[in-house]
Amino acid sequence: MGWGCRHAAEALVFIERTAIGLDVHARSVRAAAIDSSTGEVIEARLPADNAEIAAWIAGIADRHGPVHAAYEAGPTGFGLARKLGAAGFACTVASPSKLLRPAGDRVKTDARDAMLIVRLLRMDELVPVRVPTVAEESARDLVRARDDARVELMAARHRLSKLLLRRGIVYDGSVTWNRPHDAWLRRVRRDGLDQAGPGTLAAFDAGFDAVTLILARRDRLDEQIAVAAADSEFTAVTNRLCCLRGINTLTGFALAVEIGDWDRFTGRTIASYLGLVPSEHSSGGSRSLGAITKTGNTHARRLLIEAAWHHKPDYRPGKTMTDRWARASAQAAARGDAGNRRLHRRWGVLTGHKKKHTVACTAIARELAGWCWSLAIMDA
Repeated sequence: MGWGCRHAAEALVFIERTAIGLDVHARSVRAAAIDSSTGEVIEARLPADNAEIAAWIAGIADRHGPVHAAYEAGPTGFGLARKLGAAGFACTVASPSKLLRPAGDRVKTDARDAMLIVRLLRMDELVPVRVPTVAEESARDLVRARDDARVELMAARHRLSKLLLRRGIVYDGSVTWNRPHDAWLRRVRRDGLDQAGPGTLAAFDAGFDAVTLILARRDRLDEQIAVAAADSEFTAVTNRLCCLRGINTLTGFALAVEIGDWDRFTGRTIASYLGLVPSEHSSGGSRSLGAITKTGNTHARRLLIEAAWHHKPDYRPGKTMTDRWARASAQAAARGDAGNRRLHRRWGVLTGHKKKHTVACTAIARELAGWCWSLAIMDA
């Protein structure tokens, strides 16, 4: 979270008289409020309806003055935060991973969770997450649906290939899951499994149909992403991000919508937000660095790791790269070219130091995040 967002939240905590903690679930909400002036504690069980929650908070505000509400980010989404914001109430959506819980507390109930949130809010110990806009959330749904299709397609292909491997049937080509491989699978179904039995044939048909259907779904999502990337509020950022090697339209659009507001970061803090910095355990005079933290946005981190591998081969800008540069400004193209050259040199340095390829790729992804940030915040 950026400095401005953090201190804006701090300022709100100190001027509101009443703090409200909400433990939000799909069918019910447990609420707790503390009046900072009188110390009065108010508890309630509310239905999971944003309008009724806002009405209850309005009643608290009428009796106890300005309020500030908070709840944990989770599967219930950001609709409640938007509703309270539209009603004029301050609302913090807290990061669950940063919520401080007493180590000796072994009793967890909805009422206690609501009280914990309201007490942490009063002490300014909640770390807020950014509430995305409706357009950002819609675009995220699209790219995450595409990522789900990618994972499901990989699993379906794996099941089908291993079904054949268990029967000693192995494809002799060098590239799989293309047209020749598809034709080979159909021949195997017709000729290679004739003695396998009806159960194996049914399993093969189910696996083949699953691959076909998921592939068609993925292609439809790719088309919708291409349309959104070409004409939306994320188009300019996407085109600038595509000036870097390894970032195509799909990856650039996904990074643009997953990060959202790039201005809340700096070139150093964005890698920490994405969990690409080393973990640390230091005590006294000892300092020990471990694996990367893997906190923050998992989808964006995976995309950067995959893009980092593309910077290892020799860098010779071709038609694909020059076409991407043509869609962005000259300043962005020059910045992208400088980033590509720098990251390729870093690969060479890390390889020369005998670093493991996975470690080197993570280091490149960490630096790539900074180059993406520098392109995303450009005005042109």
